[in-house]
Amino acid sequence: MDLRQLAALVAVADEGSFSAAARALNTVQSNVSTHIARLERELGAVLVDRAGGMLTEEGEVVVGRARRIQRELESLRTDVASLLHQVSGQVRLGCIGTAGRWLVPRLFVLVADRHPDVDVVIVDATTTSLVPQLLSETLDLAVLNLPLAEPELLTEQLFDEERVLVVPGGHPLAEHTRIDFGELAEHELLLEPRGTPFRDELDRAAAKFGVTLQAQAEVDGIRLLSTLAFEGFGPAVLPATAAPQWIDETCQRVSVDGLLPRSVGLARNQRGRLSAPARAVQEAIREIVREADQAGIHRGFTEGA
Repeated sequence: MDLRQLAALVAVADEGSFSAAARALNTVQSNVSTHIARLERELGAVLVDRAGGMLTEEGEVVVGRARRIQRELESLRTDVASLLHQVSGQVRLGCIGTAGRWLVPRLFVLVADRHPDVDVVIVDATTTSLVPQLLSETLDLAVLNLPLAEPELLTEQLFDEERVLVVPGGHPLAEHTRIDFGELAEHELLLEPRGTPFRDELDRAAAKFGVTLQAQAEVDGIRLLSTLAFEGFGPAVLPATAAPQWIDETCQRVSVDGLLPRSVGLARNQRGRLSAPARAVQEAIREIVREADQAGIHRGFTEGA
């Protein structure tokens, strides 16, 4: 077994055929076929269904391990390079949109100033989309909602963020500046789906008050929920940074007694060691949060699993 064999199998998985894999690897198709055949003989299993070019179940398992090996090799190179020269390499950072709106611009500036050879790739997605990418190690780090029910991920709290109710003009709740949780439950709301950290925390709070929240619509994504509320579709519970001051022209911010803040943290897969550029980005995020003067944000750094 050698790295060329593993690279050939990964290329077939990514490209969908032996010929496309050969083009991606700048080689000929016969070389790809030979590498995979030798790997199959050594493992005693068929890894690729030649009829359709699809991986077998055994092939999927091998590709998963092969990707980890490739990432570790890249981390090895970047770690040694950082010791000899300066930190360099690519970091894939996932980030929920509401936090990314103010955090990512500052991160780009700070990393470019301190580590000009580090390339930060941002994946803007919801927490439910980011978690599988952390588990598969296609992301190095992710800024997302806490808590997570994934023992394979290490998390640290970055900050708590206040929640507010954003109500379009003309809605009955727009006549108020403050309500209690019970009154919130009397109206249909734009909510994230059950099973997402943001929604589950709201439901737990509602249960404490003996009420149940009513969903006018369920959307997995705070930014889209924000847009729907701003456009007048209905009221939505949002994190403070998703409700900027300019919305006051069309919407009313309403405080809700008993509405607890959401927790935002930094997560990574606990398998393996972060590369030098990933550690540099991790420290830059911590510094930005420590120094950020952001309305509705309360800092905190609590490490855990």
